[in-house]
Amino acid sequence: MGVSKKEISPCPIDVTLSVIDGRWKGTILWRLLDGPMRTSELRKSIPEITERMLLRHLRDMTESGILDRHQEQGLPLRVRYSLTPYGMTLVPVLDVLCTWGREHLKRERPA
Repeated sequence: MGVSKKEISPCPIDVTLSVIDGRWKGTILWRLLDGPMRTSELRKSIPEITERMLLRHLRDMTESGILDRHQEQGLPLRVRYSLTPYGMTLVPVLDVLCTWGREHLKRERPA
């Protein structure tokens, strides 16, 4: 039986995946490695994502403590997202996942 999102799994891999799972979370994290981005910039850099899904993932990752949400004063409302120092600890994990993913793609699509 699977572990619900509200339960904490004793498996460290499950815990990690529970924070970064989601169709677009990896892509969002990858984009933010270059520095803070406004919501609209993120949306334009991932054309396939819906606004609703982007905001949902940003909220989830902010609540998990891996993203910071910076709201600038004035109108129109400007919000920037960036990796927190805690979120930066995911960089080596993302690098390994990226390397593995590239190798897996080679297996799936031989040259």
